[in-house]
Amino acid sequence: MTDTFDTFQPVNRPTPAEPLRGLTVLVVEDSRFASEALRLMCLHSGARVRRADCLRSAERHLSTYRPSVTIVDLVLPDGSGLDLIGRLDGRVPRLPVILATSGDPGMESAARDAGAQGFLAKPLDDLYTFQRTVIGALPGHARPGRFEVKATAIAPDPATLREDLAIAGRTLRTATPGPEADYVAQFLAGLGRSTADRDLEEAAASLRGLPLGQAAERLEKLRGLVVARLRAGQVGARL
Repeated sequence: MTDTFDTFQPVNRPTPAEPLRGLTVLVVEDSRFASEALRLMCLHSGARVRRADCLRSAERHLSTYRPSVTIVDLVLPDGSGLDLIGRLDGRVPRLPVILATSGDPGMESAARDAGAQGFLAKPLDDLYTFQRTVIGALPGHARPGRFEVKATAIAPDPATLREDLAIAGRTLRTATPGPEADYVAQFLAGLGRSTADRDLEEAAASLRGLPLGQAAERLEKLRGLVVARLRAGQVGARL
């Protein structure tokens, strides 16, 4: 699926208050919560935003449109964001800016090796870091002379977190140890990190590399955590 957020503005020159004005950002991100955080930061920066929630959607979008900035999550439901970054880096002409994002800071080196010019670690809640990373990757002639970051709280709609948890919960109902469970565990680990939910983050991360029997037990625990949060309406310590 490809979403077009209603943040389109006339293409014009950047200003200190909106240093990304005139740019179009493609966000390739499966998490609605993380996508909403990026949408808000783009909105405050003056950029236009489009979203793809998987590799297939991103490729379809990129076949017809050339974004100024592409931000790719490294874990997607239909494959690795690293592979997409590598393909985009090899395009002729190359896309102007390719950035990676992940809840695992240890993935930065792999992302840069694949061709990313910058890395946005989750949680995505720092407008200054976002603007600095994007501007630092722009060609010299396209960078604004200066920019002013307002004290702006980046607070995604709690409904996006509930939607992420609901999607993960539906997947976990039938998931068994294997690729599908590995994907949803990585998804939930990133979501836990983004919302300062240490229990969720640690339970999801603990599934990595376990023998089949232990993985099944941990998977059941993870299911329970997701169900408990949905029943309680919990939306994370940051919200």
